Amino acid sequence: MSLPASDLLPAVVLPRLAVNRLGRPYELVPSCGSTNDEVAARALASAEEGLLVAAEEQTGGRGRRGRDWHSPAGENLYCSLLLRPALPARLAAPLTLLAGAALAQALARLGFSPRLKWPNDVLLDTPDGLRKVAGILTEMASEGDRVRHIIVGVGVNVNTQDFPGPLAPIATSLRLVRGVAVDRGALLAGFLNAFAPVYDGFLAAGPGPGLAEWSRHAVLGQPCWVSRGTGRIEGTAVGVDGSGALLLRTDHGDTVTVHAGEVNWL
Repeated sequence: MSLPASDLLPAVVLPRLAVNRLGRPYELVPSCGSTNDEVAARALASAEEGLLVAAEEQTGGRGRRGRDWHSPAGENLYCSLLLRPALPARLAAPLTLLAGAALAQALARLGFSPRLKWPNDVLLDTPDGLRKVAGILTEMASEGDRVRHIIVGVGVNVNTQDFPGPLAPIATSLRLVRGVAVDRGALLAGFLNAFAPVYDGFLAAGPGPGLAEWSRHAVLGQPCWVSRGTGRIEGTAVGVDGSGALLLRTDHGDTVTVHAGEVNWL
């Protein structure tokens, strides 16, 4: 399959990067099953940190918990970034939130007002309420207690105007919100330019500043419930701790730390 002229071409994106490491090398493929899988294969073949793969289309795009990610050709942003942080695996969890914070910064710089829902959703306000516009999927490989590599996958509904039935009531796109097409290359470069300092700060001094940026955009203070292995917990999302875990205050005044799960609004 030949690649059409695109706002995601390397010649368009690379001159916009203000960073030297992340996003280099950059590959744009016309179609693939999943950009996370493409980067995983290259990681196993010893690709270096910073590799970025974007696709015009995904035939097997996925979100958290194995859900399908709607990935039509030529409309949206589907990309994955390879990281090789020298970290114990137990300290890597905040990276999902830090990537969300960087994506929110990039969207804000394009004039949008993103909101972040723990742990990996990016939302935009619409006349019908908050709807999902993007998601982050991080996947890690480790050796013993050390990280071997982490793949940060980003999917953004940029220019889609019609969603299939199950997604129509819950999803939106940048184009639907703004009313005009949005430059995917500008968004991709903006994300990398925002993520690089957050990531470098995390490696140098921990996740605190990045988590503060996440909290600045987060949907907090709303009654919600989270399903865990031990059952359903109801309360109010009040923030995150230093590991990126959600802090949920119950009606009894207790604060419960949620390390995994999915927030559902009451």
